[in-house]
Amino acid sequence: MNPGRCALSIAPDHPAFAGHFPGQPIVPGVVLLDETARVLAQTLDLGRPLWNVGNVKFIRPVGPGEALFLNWKPPAASGAITFAIETADGQPVASGSLTPQRGSAAR
Repeated sequence: MNPGRCALSIAPDHPAFAGHFPGQPIVPGVVLLDETARVLAQTLDLGRPLWNVGNVKFIRPVGPGEALFLNWKPPAASGAITFAIETADGQPVASGSLTPQRGSAAR
């Protein structure tokens, strides 16, 4: 399996912007992780797993409608998927790892 890259899209009208933060909205980290997990599950045909979150680091804030890219490495022997999110011009946004729990599925 090869490393992957795709656009990561957070809708500018995402409901999380209403309270995070009024007047100067930024994408909450949990929204970045949720979208990353969704894209990885879909792209790697993992179904709807529950995820263990590894060492995640948030490097810079992201505003509504900002173009992002998700990069990932093939799963390690442990199943962990290392990822990095960056802006369109290559500025790092977040990085870490997600591991799908074996035999689990979200309801």
